[in-house]
Formats: sequence, structure tokens, C-alpha cells
Amino acid sequence: MATPDFVLDLREKIGTAPLWLAGVTAVVLRGEELLLVRRADNGAWTPVTGIIDPGEQPADAAAREVLEEAGIVARVERLAWVHSQPPMTYANGDQAQYLDLTFRCSWVSGDPYPADGENTDAAWFRLGDLPVLPGNVAQRIRLALSTDGPAQFEQAPARP
Repeated sequence: MATPDFVLDLREKIGTAPLWLAGVTAVVLRGEELLLVRRADNGAWTPVTGIIDPGEQPADAAAREVLEEAGIVARVERLAWVHSQPPMTYANGDQAQYLDLTFRCSWVSGDPYPADGENTDAAWFRLGDLPVLPGNVAQRIRLALSTDGPAQFEQAPARP
């Protein structure tokens, strides 16, 4: 399902006004391979992403999205990055901005396939042979691949 019911319910009340949503990016590794999905809306290859449901734990959302979108069972290992995506406007005029929690995950089982209508393909890519990645996706992957240090947090420059 591309848009969760709770978002559709909110849209009935607020129309296209800006909506602040929490989302996840699941960077799933299998040895030296990375799981990517090809988005149906723009054709870009990305890790699995999705919106956290009300009351859902973020790590559970990451694992759920990987299973729903790519048919892969994944274990969430650690939080890698917390950041706000830039505001965006969808083709229908809906405005949104996402707080993204990027998680490093490891493959447990399954072969990737586009398990729902959000993606047209799902595949493993060698880390040294990734396709062109949009926006800050490469940074999300880089931070998830790092194994030392705590999660990274975006901070605005200090105000004078």
C-alpha cells in the first residue's frame, strides 16, 4: 500500500497542507551486497523506505517495510542516521516533510522481488557496483555501512 490509511484520513481533514511524518530507510546487507528497490513513482533505485505507523516502533517499521516491499526478512542491527528530509510537494499537491531514521539491517532470508505496488524491481547489488542513487541516498548507505561510532544526527548551524 503506497499511502497508509492514517495519512489518507489526515488528508481528508487538512487537504494538501504540509504534513510532518516519521519514516524509515532500511539499508539491508547480505555480505558484500546491498538490497535496493526500483521505485514505481520515479524509477530511482533506493534502499527500502516507508512511513512509521502510529504506535509502531521505528525498528519494527524498518523490518516490516523490507518484508512488505521486497519479500525479505531482515534483522535491524542499529540506528545509523537521524535527519529531516527537505519539504516536498507530490504531483497531487500534497505537501510533506519526513523525519528519516536510517537503519543498518542484515539479511535473514528470502529472495528479493517487488512485493507490493510501490516498486517495479528489487535486487542485490555489489557494494562496489551500485547504480546512480538520488538525493542523499548515498549518504544514508555510507552511514549505515559504517560500523564505528554512534548514530549521526543532523544539526542546524548554531545561531549567533
